Amino acid sequence: MAHLYTATVRWTAEGDFASGQYSRGHDWMFDGGVTVPGSSSPAVVPPPLSREDAVDPEEALVAALASCHMLWFLNLAQRAGFVVEAYEDHAHASMARLEAKRWWVDKVTLRPRATFAAGAAPDPARLAALHEEAHRLCYIANSVRSEVTVEPVTD
Repeated sequence: MAHLYTATVRWTAEGDFASGQYSRGHDWMFDGGVTVPGSSSPAVVPPPLSREDAVDPEEALVAALASCHMLWFLNLAQRAGFVVEAYEDHAHASMARLEAKRWWVDKVTLRPRATFAAGAAPDPARLAALHEEAHRLCYIANSVRSEVTVEPVTD
């Protein structure tokens, strides 16, 4: 199953590039016509050189992992006969130093909460198994070297 996934990242100089006082704001364009504002993290490059109202690459990685996990979880739950009515994940990531001037996203924690229709929810063991299988199948989780953990949230 070889697929080609594409995104266009477009940046145009604003500010004084030579002095390092240039905008890190840019756009991510996807094949469906969606454009998402991107930027470096304001924690790395302070505003106004970064955009607080844009998605930084680290946030995008967390969102991609959470979204991939969710899509697999929904597929597996539906095929197993469970009725999911809502799903929310408050995912987060941490960074660690590899060596001087090199950092990496060393851990991503997914905290998914699935809400099931009355009488259509799996027991805790089956819920955990669905999340484990979703994590195992997630293309993005299989593509990163960071530790990715899943901590389902239940009521």
